[in-house]
Amino acid sequence: MFRLTLVDVSSVSTGLFITGALFILLIFSLLSFGILQMFQRRVRAGWYSFAGAVVSGVAFGLILNEWFV
Repeated sequence: MFRLTLVDVSSVSTGLFITGALFILLIFSLLSFGILQMFQRRVRAGWYSFAGAVVSGVAFGLILNEWFV
């Protein structure tokens, strides 16, 4: 059904890798912090964290589009 093949990642630049790693860490940490805040009944802080994750995702898309495409 699915065939596993090898993918050559040696052509990925260092800058792209570091940018992706930093933004992924930022976005998912903001999402998890927002969920934590919601469980602690700090709703406003939770929504701010979710909004920060969305803004970070948009910024990541814009940076990828501007610098790496």
